[in-house]
Parts: sequence; C-alpha cells; structure tokens
Amino acid sequence: MEKSKRNVSEKMLLQKQNKNNKKGDDKKNRFLISISFLGSAGPIRVVVNGDDLVSGVISTALKIYAREGRLPVLGFDVSNFLLYCVNAASDALNPWEPIGSHEGRNFVLCKKQVQQETTEERAEIIAKKPSGWKAWIMAQQVLKF
Repeated sequence: MEKSKRNVSEKMLLQKQNKNNKKGDDKKNRFLISISFLGSAGPIRVVVNGDDLVSGVISTALKIYAREGRLPVLGFDVSNFLLYCVNAASDALNPWEPIGSHEGRNFVLCKKQVQQETTEERAEIIAKKPSGWKAWIMAQQVLKF
C-alpha cells in the first residue's frame, strides 16, 4: 500500500515539475517592446511573444492606443500602417515575419502615405474645371444664347 502511495505522489511531483518547465519556456520567449506613434505623446509598451507576427503586434498596439484615448485617432486597419525598427536603418518590417526575428525592442509605427497619383489627379480635375466669378459669368452668357 505504501509503495502505491509513493508512486502516486512521485507521479504528481513529476507532473508539477513538467508543467513548471513548460511555463518557463513560454516566459523565456516573451519580451517587452516599446512602440512610438508619429504625432503622439509617448510610446506604448507591450509584452509580446517572439513568435507573434508583426501584423498581430500592430493590431495589438492600435487597440491599446485607442483604448487609452490617444490623439490623433488612427483607426484599426492594420494594412494602413508600417512598423519600423528604430535601431536598424532599414525598410519597414514585413507583416508576416515574427517580431522576435529582429534584434531591436524599440519600434515606430507610421501610417502609410496616400499615393501621390490620387492627389495629382484631383489637382488636374480642379485645374480643368472652371470656378469662381468668371466661370459663373461665362455660364450665364451661355444660357442667354
């Protein structure tokens, strides 16, 4: 009887040790990052897993930003933002890469710029369309004839 009790208690101890080891592995992969937003007061600090995708980190940061009521209001569409590593002078991070693959822990989140073509097209349309008092007089004269 005593042997079976020892075996059961030993098994329980082994199970607890295995659970603690698994939890320790998860914590080793976590780290604190700081994300600054252009035009905002200060950075947001987020604890992330090294395996989290950049797009997931952007989504989390946008939710925290909105929850804190920060200005300017940015929105929630992840595809409208780019995440840059502060330490590396490089291009924006790929949204499908894990955040842990980059050495830095400080990042900057920027909104993608609107394409120049759309603003140029609008400028052309405005330039072609007559406006003002001269256009009104011309329209009145056309209506008389």
